[in-house]
Amino acid sequence: MTRELVYTGFMSLDGVVDSPGGKVEGHRSGGWVMETEFVPEAYSLKGEELADTSALMFGRNSYEAFAPIWRDSEDHAAYKELPKYVVSTTLKEDALIEGWGPITILRSVEDIAELKQGDGGAIFIHGSAELARRLADADLIDRYNLLVFPVLLGAGKSLFSRADRDKQNLRLRESAGYSNGVTKLIYDVVR
Repeated sequence: MTRELVYTGFMSLDGVVDSPGGKVEGHRSGGWVMETEFVPEAYSLKGEELADTSALMFGRNSYEAFAPIWRDSEDHAAYKELPKYVVSTTLKEDALIEGWGPITILRSVEDIAELKQGDGGAIFIHGSAELARRLADADLIDRYNLLVFPVLLGAGKSLFSRADRDKQNLRLRESAGYSNGVTKLIYDVVR
């Protein structure tokens, strides 16, 4: 039995995941999540994921953005002691943030494939679009938990690769639409 690797995130209707929380992240239209009417039930997926999450995984950029904020955030307190994995070829051990539970640096896609073969539950990837694309191209993503926002951004980081590859089928596990136009889509990767 392998561990499930789940990508979870906010996405525009045209597949952009860049800068949902603010312009500081880089996209000129950053902050598009905050500009959408807040409807609590549209974000219930985030709470539901906690029950499934046994570990977190980040690319280096997302780790460096989230770690200092999530470590001390009441909203993310449930993540504090969970194992965390940062995928980076350059991050040094002494650059890891203190006081945020166990953190392991993984250096390669092969390290991630090996981790999936170990014991434990689902590993959730937050943010980390570049990492998610690489892992999808290596056929390591098992599920997508997406909140799709009613906005078209055009340019920006895409969750999905534009590489010429074999078709990959997805099976809809769950969906819901909300009054603010956000849609929850949960897809399992078909193998």
